[in-house]
Amino acid sequence: MTVPTDDLAAAGTLFRDLEVLGYDRAFSFEARHDPFLPLAVAAGATNSIGLGTAVAIAFARTPMVVAHAAWDLQSLSGGRFTLGLGSQIRPHVEERFSMPWSRPAERMREFVLALRSIWAAWQGDAPLDFRGDFYTHTRMVPAFDPGPLPEGPPPVLVGAVGPRMTEVAGEVADGLLVHPVNTRRSLEELTLPAVARGAARAGRDPSEVEVVCVTIVVTGRTEEEMVRSREAVRAQLAFYGTTPAYRPVFELHGMGDACDELRRMARAGRWDEMGGLVDDDFLATVAVVGEPDRVPDLVRARVVGISDSVSLVNNRAPDPLHLAEVVAGLRGPG
Repeated sequence: MTVPTDDLAAAGTLFRDLEVLGYDRAFSFEARHDPFLPLAVAAGATNSIGLGTAVAIAFARTPMVVAHAAWDLQSLSGGRFTLGLGSQIRPHVEERFSMPWSRPAERMREFVLALRSIWAAWQGDAPLDFRGDFYTHTRMVPAFDPGPLPEGPPPVLVGAVGPRMTEVAGEVADGLLVHPVNTRRSLEELTLPAVARGAARAGRDPSEVEVVCVTIVVTGRTEEEMVRSREAVRAQLAFYGTTPAYRPVFELHGMGDACDELRRMARAGRWDEMGGLVDDDFLATVAVVGEPDRVPDLVRARVVGISDSVSLVNNRAPDPLHLAEVVAGLRGPG
C-alpha cells in the first residue's frame, strides 16, 4: 500500500491502523513531504508491518545521505524497512533539487552499488573504498560509523519505467517497483523481459528479483465514491501522459497521440482540462476498476504469473482504510 503522509503527526496512527487491517507493507512516497520522516514515526507505533519508501528520489541526495537515513529506519523498525529509490526526471532533479543529472540508468546502478559498499563498511565486512564515475566514498572514521545492525542492511528496490532502468533493477537491486502506469500487457512485453536482461548480466535468476506491481485502484461503495476515485485517476493519468518516460505504455495501447496533446495542454497551463483526453477504456486498462468486493479478483487477474507483490495506490483520492476490504479479499482464497 502506498500511503499519503501529509499529516506527519497522524502517521503513527495511520500506519498502526494499516497493520491491524492486515497490510503486509506500507510505503511512503516523496511528493510534498520528505518520505523518510513519516516512517520514523510509524516505526515507533507499529510492530510487524513492513515500512518502505516508494519512492525516495535518489538523485536529490548522495548515497551517503540515503545510507544513513535507511540505516536508521532499519534500526528503528527492527529490520522492517525497505528502501525504494527512484530517479525522477531531469527538470525536477536539476531545477527543483539543484542536483546534477546525466546517464540516469548508469547513475542509479552506481548509486545502489555505493549504498552496498557503505553498508558493508558499517557492517564490518570491508573497508569503505568505493570509486565510481558519479560517486566516490573512501573516508569513514569511527565518529561517523553507526556500527553494524543485527538485522543487516535493508533491501533496495528500484523504481523504473523504461527498459534501461528496469534492467538496472534486475541487475543490482533486490527488487523492482513498477511505476503505476502499467498494464498486464506492458508487464509481460516490456517489464519482465528487461528484468531478465538485467538479471542475466549479473548472473542472477530473475526470480530472485522481487517485482512489486504498483497498481492503481478505482473503487467505492457508492456511485459518488466511484466517480471521485475514477476522476482522480483520470487526472493522474493525464499528468503522467505529459512525461516522455511513460509514453511507451500509452503507445502500447494506442494513446501515443494523446501524449502529444497532453504536453501541449500542460505547456498552456490547461491542467484542469487534461483529464478529458484519458478515455474510460484506457483508464480501465491501466487501473483496476470495480466495487471493493470485485477488486481482489481483478488484481489477481492483473498480476497472476507475474508477481505476488502488489502495492495498491490512488494518490489523488487516497483512502487506505477504505481499501481494507480489498486487502481482506486478497488474503482470502482466490
